[in-house]
Amino acid sequence: MYQVPYYAVIFTSAIKNDEGYAQMAQAMEQLVKKQKGFLGYDSAREAIGITVSYWSDLESIKAWRNHPEHGIAMQLGKEKWYDHYSLRVCKVEREYEF
Repeated sequence: MYQVPYYAVIFTSAIKNDEGYAQMAQAMEQLVKKQKGFLGYDSAREAIGITVSYWSDLESIKAWRNHPEHGIAMQLGKEKWYDHYSLRVCKVEREYEF
């Protein structure tokens, strides 16, 4: 899939209000694809949303965290959309596929 090692950012969330959420998520998807070091993502949303994004290095993750437009989305998430969220950054040293 991706050349190891790489990093995975695991974001889980519970939505309390989805008004405007889909539009922001779509805008962030387009923006993140342009970021240096971004490799891809997997996402699923039901009662709990899980998005795992993949990155080549920690510096790229930090740059995305500090991106001004992403900052607006994060603030709106805290104020408006999320009941709860958690974020984990993991180093992927091995992977297997079937």
